[in-house]
Amino acid sequence: MRCVDVVVTGRAQAVGFRWNCQRAAVEAGVQGWVRNVLDGSVEARFFGEDSAVQSMIDWCRNGPAHARIEDVVVTDLENPGPISGFEIH
Repeated sequence: MRCVDVVVTGRAQAVGFRWNCQRAAVEAGVQGWVRNVLDGSVEARFFGEDSAVQSMIDWCRNGPAHARIEDVVVTDLENPGPISGFEIH
């Protein structure tokens, strides 16, 4: 199992990023959350099987159709605490 925090910069807000991210995470069997940040970035936490989490990181590098992703910073977490489902914050 793997847990990561991901920060996505570029044109990631107002393009359906969070909704599409939630849909992709549920399909991949990944738990966690996604939210907009005041600086214009999007932050997410993904928890699940290594390959499923990696697929979400890869998804973030492109995002939905109208997104223009500049950078994706991934930080591995050792103790994520309780995570259940996948929420949009």
